[in-house]
Amino acid sequence: CGIMDVGVAYLLQVLLDVANSSNTKGLVNILVVSLAFFCSMFVFQIVLRSAKYSFLKNAMKQYKEKVFENITRKNISTFASENTSSYISALTNDAASIERNYLTGIINIVNNCILFVGAIAMMFWYNWSMTLVVIGLCLLPISTAVLFGNKLAAEEKEISNKNESFVNIVKDLLNGFSVIKSFKAEKEAIYLFNEKNIMLENNKCKRMKTENLINIISGMVGFVVQIGIFLYGAYLSIQGHITAGVVVAFVQLMNYVLAPIQRLPGLLANKKAADTLIDKLALYTANNINKKGEEIIHSIGKGIICKNIRFGYEESSVILNEIDITFEKGKSYAVVGSSGSGKSTLLNLLLGSYDNYEGSITMNDVELRKINGECLYDLVSIIQQNVFIFDSSIYNNITMFKEFDEKKVQLAISQSGLINMIESKGIDYLCGENGVHLSGGEKQRISIARCLLRETSVLLMDEATAALDIETASNISNAILDIEGLTRIIVTHKLEETLLKRFDEIIVLRNGVVSEKGTFEKLIQQKRYFYSLYNVSNPEFKSI
Repeated sequence: CGIMDVGVAYLLQVLLDVANSSNTKGLVNILVVSLAFFCSMFVFQIVLRSAKYSFLKNAMKQYKEKVFENITRKNISTFASENTSSYISALTNDAASIERNYLTGIINIVNNCILFVGAIAMMFWYNWSMTLVVIGLCLLPISTAVLFGNKLAAEEKEISNKNESFVNIVKDLLNGFSVIKSFKAEKEAIYLFNEKNIMLENNKCKRMKTENLINIISGMVGFVVQIGIFLYGAYLSIQGHITAGVVVAFVQLMNYVLAPIQRLPGLLANKKAADTLIDKLALYTANNINKKGEEIIHSIGKGIICKNIRFGYEESSVILNEIDITFEKGKSYAVVGSSGSGKSTLLNLLLGSYDNYEGSITMNDVELRKINGECLYDLVSIIQQNVFIFDSSIYNNITMFKEFDEKKVQLAISQSGLINMIESKGIDYLCGENGVHLSGGEKQRISIARCLLRETSVLLMDEATAALDIETASNISNAILDIEGLTRIIVTHKLEETLLKRFDEIIVLRNGVVSEKGTFEKLIQQKRYFYSLYNVSNPEFKSI
């Protein structure tokens, strides 16, 4: 550390002067003092380094935790519209740069400043005129940091941007591996990878060249400073103003002045570059933070009421228009319609994924946009067709790593048709990355089980049994329809008479509007759009 380095210079000066005076007793005393000094410095450095590593660990831990916490504060719609590669890059490449150039950089800057100030103070104590020469010459390298700091910061930000693009293409290529192989597009995939990789490495090389230029200039300036100090020191020595011990001490202290002024331009430039990454991440995470409602409700009251709902993901495209539906508490609703009619969009609105709709959606007489998000998710859960499975056990994927009563877990397993799978694989079977070790049907059953386990008041299902065989899908659907007090809103393309007759109401969407509503028998008798959909799904019905 800086204190030890300055102390060594002082001890060398005293030791040399004592040696020149032929004072044996003084020599022994200085050796004892030196030994005590080095022992204390050894202990001090161990404590200091331990504190440094602890600081770095806690700082990076808090940094990444804060980033991820801010990400989780976003709502579903805003997160879906953003590029996740930005966050992957921020938590990997940018985090490493911040740890190296910002946190460790600050420690190094402080240490070098202590070394510099201590050396200058000791120089003043020895000879003030020579010290003033040193200070004047030190202004040269400081200007280097000012000149190149902004350039290095801009290049660091550009590397971060290019790394995001690189991570994004890698993620796309790996996720689309089967498509690439089946279409024999390996050469094109390699080209896309190489293009982004070259762009990233070119920017990294450009930054290294700039940093290297800073170091070269700092080194040359340091050489000029060193020669200048030597010349003036030689003059003072000839004039007899300083002793031999002071000359040695000054030479040693001069190194402690030169080293910081050579390092500081690069350290300060790197810190400034890291500052841009921190500001960039702060901007990313600050945008589109979910503004939680303040209203707390503990039930949906009489049900969910949609009035004059108009919504589109883009202003120029309307997905749902003039939707007026009342979902009564404890009843079952089937939502049917052709692809693109707005079925999944309707469920996303009920889940609170989007709040930029026109009209109103109320639960317990409270507008959905005013309901606290945490409160809403306690009341509503959704089973989607595309299921995400964590790289963990079947049990953890069902419970979502939470604690539940074992009887409730077993009931959810039974209702979702998971008993046979668990008996063959085991409850602790590892599912693999995104459920790679499971079939599509097994993943959907896990998704159904995790939702049933939560026992929310409202269950939304979006083609949740699409990957299951007819018998299993029918058993699970009937088990869900048998649950008392549960409000079920189920999007389905399987138009089976036995199952559809169990719904209190069937809602038919066509081009984003409700074209029909009613029981199965009523809709069949009307012989309108639903009748046509049912005929297409059940050709044998025409002969009836």
